[in-house]
Amino acid sequence: MATTKRDYYEVLGVSKTATFEEVKRSYRKLAVKYHPDKNPDDPRAEEKFKELGEAYDVLMDEEKRAAYDRFGHAAFAQGGGGFRGGFHDPFDIFREVFGGGGGGIFESFFGGGGTTAEDRQRGSDLRYDMQITLEEAAFGVEKEIEVRKLDTCERCHGSGAEEGSRTVNCPTCGGRGQVISSRGFFQVSQTCPRCRGAGQVVDKPCRECDGEGRVEKTARIKLKIPAGISTGSRLRSPGNGEAGIRGGPHGDLYVVIHVKEHKVFQREEDNLYCEVPISFTMAALGGEVDVPTLEGKAHVKIPAGTQSGQMFKLRGKGIQHVNGRERGDLLARMIVEVPSRLNAEQRQKLEEFASLCGEENTPMRKSFFERAKEFFH
Repeated sequence: MATTKRDYYEVLGVSKTATFEEVKRSYRKLAVKYHPDKNPDDPRAEEKFKELGEAYDVLMDEEKRAAYDRFGHAAFAQGGGGFRGGFHDPFDIFREVFGGGGGGIFESFFGGGGTTAEDRQRGSDLRYDMQITLEEAAFGVEKEIEVRKLDTCERCHGSGAEEGSRTVNCPTCGGRGQVISSRGFFQVSQTCPRCRGAGQVVDKPCRECDGEGRVEKTARIKLKIPAGISTGSRLRSPGNGEAGIRGGPHGDLYVVIHVKEHKVFQREEDNLYCEVPISFTMAALGGEVDVPTLEGKAHVKIPAGTQSGQMFKLRGKGIQHVNGRERGDLLARMIVEVPSRLNAEQRQKLEEFASLCGEENTPMRKSFFERAKEFFH
């Protein structure tokens, strides 16, 4: 009998407007609660754990989340019209969120784990989505952000121990950092749940962090955004991820850039485009028009007879290449604005003008009807 999937937002206990950080915080709490290693006698715990991982995988991915908001679970159905792609292993997701060693018995088979104790104690990498303006992307900017994360405990300075505490071999794993368990025909090596792979524990854990060496804090981090950056670019800030367990190395912070839409310019790689309306008389007689640029305005000469849609290139007025000093161009498209209202005198003058014009004044119209005359029989 087929089962109905629960709403992913309901699974994680968050609203549809929840931020990535709120989703991650809720997942962290629930994943620890339902991790199979913590609930060996509850056969439903693993199903709930997998359900949490699937919901997290979707709601922390911008494209998958957009597809889910639009199509629901049908977005991921085989042959459906929505988003295509499978889900990650929930134990991989757990490791990603909690740092090395979080995957429990699924980490390595037959005792073959290839990670070191330092890897298993390393803090998680974090993702931060940042919105910037087109001007900030063009010229670069320095930003200060706030990130809620697990950071070094100030009371024990990350050691996880009270002052005067001794370090002893972990009694659970005998100092190996790994424990062996049997599952049917398989013998599986897993990270020791007590020492987190370190092989050692303290006899008096820190009262502030319960011996983990880290507590949740809000960190303020300054970042330099380089000129020329574009949407989807990812910046790495080494060591600004979560603190490691009991003095383990910090993870990294990855900042994903999203450039806001601009009210005047559209961007294509390093070039900028804009549309500039000009009057019917200027297009016919010629003149000069002011064109906006990121640094102010530029004067562009409009030759007589300019057609609507004609492009004018302003060299070097686009975006600087992110890895060099060269800049793209600004391409201004002239849009001829036809008067929408005419008074009696204006209409009379325009009719007089029309009567004076011959086919030589409208070569594009003449050429079009020559090519299309067979359709008018």
